[in-house]
Amino acid sequence: MGILTRFKDIMSANINALLDKAENPEKMIDQCLRNLNEDLGKVKSETAAIMAEESRAKRSLDDCNEDIAKMQAYAIKALESNNEADARKFLEQKASLTNKSAGLQQAYDLAHANATNMKTMHDKLVRDINELESRKDMIKGKLAVAKTQERINKMGSSVESANNSMASFAKYEELANKKLDEANAMAELNNSSPENTMKDLAAKYDSTNPDIENELAALKQSLGK
Repeated sequence: MGILTRFKDIMSANINALLDKAENPEKMIDQCLRNLNEDLGKVKSETAAIMAEESRAKRSLDDCNEDIAKMQAYAIKALESNNEADARKFLEQKASLTNKSAGLQQAYDLAHANATNMKTMHDKLVRDINELESRKDMIKGKLAVAKTQERINKMGSSVESANNSMASFAKYEELANKKLDEANAMAELNNSSPENTMKDLAAKYDSTNPDIENELAALKQSLGK
């Protein structure tokens, strides 16, 4: 049968090896699952047919062997009845059935081997499908975690950018403070120039206080000056 020609390929298929080599394991799993489910449907149908054929072959073999046993029993009864001619006929029929039984045995052995192979293939397909379903969920879970990690990485980049902006702001603030300090220092230097000093000295003598002048005059008089 056609499905049996695929038995060797299906049984030798290494699902894990295929997934390990796949560039996109999730897509590979989906494709493998589709293929395996299609194969499983065919295998179930063929397995049922071959198991039915095995049952028919077994039933035919059992019926033939039962008839052989009957011919043997009839031959014994005929001899016990001193009817050798009938016994010979029963033994001839037994010999014919024995030849038939050999062919039926071969047919049953082949049907049994085919049914065993189909059952084995069916069980492997079921295991592979279950494993793929399990790995599919695992891979999807990993991809979800990876996407979350990517979002976290992007947020981390934004935070780093904000930190850089804050560092730049602090740098500009430090520069502004430096400029302000330099301007204040320059203003202080300008205020302490010789011209300003003379102005301050002149202003001191220009701002006379009558009480101080009177007190100074009285002090000179007491000193005889």
